[in-house]
Amino acid sequence: MSVARRVSLWLDPARRVRGHNHLSILLTHRTAPAGRFSPPAGFQAQPEKQAMSPWRAVASRLSAPHLLSRAFSKPPPPLPQPLSRTFSKAAASAAATSHSPSAASSAGPRPEVRLNSMFLSKPSSLALPPDSPLRAEDPHYEGIKRLMLTLLLFYSKQSKSIRGANAVYHRITSHVDKPDIYEVFQLEKTFKTTFSLLVLHMWLVLRRLKEEGKDGVKFGQYIYETYNHDVELRVSKAGVNLLLTKWMKELEKIFYGNIVKYDTAISPEASQDDLVNVIWRNVYADEGSEPMDAAATPAVQALARYTRREATCLSLTDKEAVFSGNFKFTAVLPTVPSPVKRWR
Repeated sequence: MSVARRVSLWLDPARRVRGHNHLSILLTHRTAPAGRFSPPAGFQAQPEKQAMSPWRAVASRLSAPHLLSRAFSKPPPPLPQPLSRTFSKAAASAAATSHSPSAASSAGPRPEVRLNSMFLSKPSSLALPPDSPLRAEDPHYEGIKRLMLTLLLFYSKQSKSIRGANAVYHRITSHVDKPDIYEVFQLEKTFKTTFSLLVLHMWLVLRRLKEEGKDGVKFGQYIYETYNHDVELRVSKAGVNLLLTKWMKELEKIFYGNIVKYDTAISPEASQDDLVNVIWRNVYADEGSEPMDAAATPAVQALARYTRREATCLSLTDKEAVFSGNFKFTAVLPTVPSPVKRWR
């Protein structure tokens, strides 16, 4: 079974009974050429060791791995670098930066990051207020221009869904590309960490859309197509063209394996530590079999609390805001109050 079909079944489990429908055709034929989504023989999503093994398979197929780092990583600002491979340098660099007087004066006051006390507040809706400058609104035309756009199906349900999917995906990428998320969770900004955070936020959104039934499933397919196209463009722009198809197959396999594990870890039957362990394996560890680094534990636990809270916040966000992309993920850095001016 292709990875695209696995994702489609995950979005709409009822299809296991109904069989094929137009969503399967939409996903398979709109995202890529036929046959692209077939995973390597013997793929299994559940075994822990195999869950992360594709990263090694991917690396072995690339003649220039440094190019892939540029696919998801812009020129890095003075960010942390990872105590075990993706963590320890990050913590050390963050500490050095926070104690640098020149950095503090140039960037302004920085909020103090206390991982053990973060993301414990009561969940609330992520919908943007009506007067927010960040809102995405459809243009309102009148007269002949509106008539022409109507004839061109600009206002059709499908066109509105595509624009909404683009807006939602922009919310995801703009959040994942911010340096703050790497600084707070003490991650080095590499291809793997950026891709892992992208998958995590894709899962959060797709999980919310599943709550809306058929409408959410259809809309989720559009977002998944946008995600696939964006990942392919990023990898291609990095200069990887010869092995692009094989690379994309491996990434699709990792995507599906990760979202299944997140679903299991956040289910009512799961223990509190399940999500922490899954996030360690999916985001921090180089291989899924690595034991958790004790020094990384506070950051991993903070990311798990953030994930659990965002899942609840998205459930509290109304359908209109989710489908239009008029929501905003919780800022990972607390805001610093402006200094009060005292008049003499």
